[in-house]
Amino acid sequence: MTVFEELKRRGLIAQMTDEKEIEELVNAGKATFYIGFDPTADSLHVGHFMALCFMKRMQMAGNKPIVLFGGGTAMIGDPSGRTDMRKMLTKEEINHNIECFKKQMTRFIDFSDGKAIAVNNGDWLLNLNYVDVLRDVGVHFSVNKMLTFECYKQRMERGLTFLEFNYMIMQSYDFYKLYKDHGCNMEFGGDDQWANMLGGTELIRRKLGKDAYAMTITLLLNSEGKKMGKTEKGAVWLDPEKTPPYEFFQYWRNVADADVMKCLKMLTFVPIEEIEEMERTMEGAQLNKAKELLAYELTKLVHGEEEADKALEAARALFSANSASENMPSTEIAADELIGGGMNILDLLVRCGLAPSKSEARRLVTQNGIAVNDEKFTDPKGSVDLSSGEVIIKKGKKVFHKAAVI
Repeated sequence: MTVFEELKRRGLIAQMTDEKEIEELVNAGKATFYIGFDPTADSLHVGHFMALCFMKRMQMAGNKPIVLFGGGTAMIGDPSGRTDMRKMLTKEEINHNIECFKKQMTRFIDFSDGKAIAVNNGDWLLNLNYVDVLRDVGVHFSVNKMLTFECYKQRMERGLTFLEFNYMIMQSYDFYKLYKDHGCNMEFGGDDQWANMLGGTELIRRKLGKDAYAMTITLLLNSEGKKMGKTEKGAVWLDPEKTPPYEFFQYWRNVADADVMKCLKMLTFVPIEEIEEMERTMEGAQLNKAKELLAYELTKLVHGEEEADKALEAARALFSANSASENMPSTEIAADELIGGGMNILDLLVRCGLAPSKSEARRLVTQNGIAVNDEKFTDPKGSVDLSSGEVIIKKGKKVFHKAAVI
């Protein structure tokens, strides 16, 4: 089985410009490709996961990745998939975020001996002369055509700024620049980037008379068609300080039944034949094993084998005996926060991050969604006794949290 065939079997390919040429380059290990990452936060998140795993897979097949940090494009903000304008970041914030991204990416991509390179489009975009851009680049873009793309149409309803309108031109220029400087012959990205990627191939053709190729990676959507990687607390981050390894493990352990096989195919490096065999014999017990495998493999990929082992041990302890574990997510509560040795259940749920607000905490309690030390807690006005030093809170069937008094 070739690399390209495996990409297809895993469901990773969404759209491409020239299938035959792309297949030949990828299989021969002759693709020098780039994927862009706009540093809009100080950590990568699950939304970046697909691209990172894809880059790792391509590099393992002998192809050369170029990581493009959007130090310039992040100053504008990509309108793709947005109904509102992105927050404007300072140069200092962007540079800090890039450094955070670099550290996390080394778990996925081997940058040694020139096997991969990292570049920052701020190095060229921020120094461009505006009139030169209009004359040399802008002349090759049709406003009428740009407005037909979905990324602009959905923003037109609420108001598309001229700032955002330039994003496609900037991303297209990136591809052109990387082709000239590094021989980059291919761009990969999320399926929502298709229009921007086509702009790059067209700019290269018009200015250089050369062929370059684009291929989009299937977006990571759940069975309801929503992007994966969100919880009540917000995004699922790759930074262990933002999303601890155990919580990261639990996110994947608790994916919907309909999503587990898709995630195994698209995100893990478990042999595709093994996954397809699991799919053919999938039943109740096997489904739980598949979820555990998914959670373990992805936690190992992001946080290392030791943390994955800890998370697996903690999860098995909880599911088998509902007992406390040193690896369970926990919240430390100061003794002076207690009233009479306890805390109101709604305050406690919010304090532990198990509910974003008191109103949501009330809903969980009144709908029998909360247990404290294995006993249902149904009184929203009730107080949880913390005089023993700690309690185990269970939300729903699968989320456990320790509240410990310090």
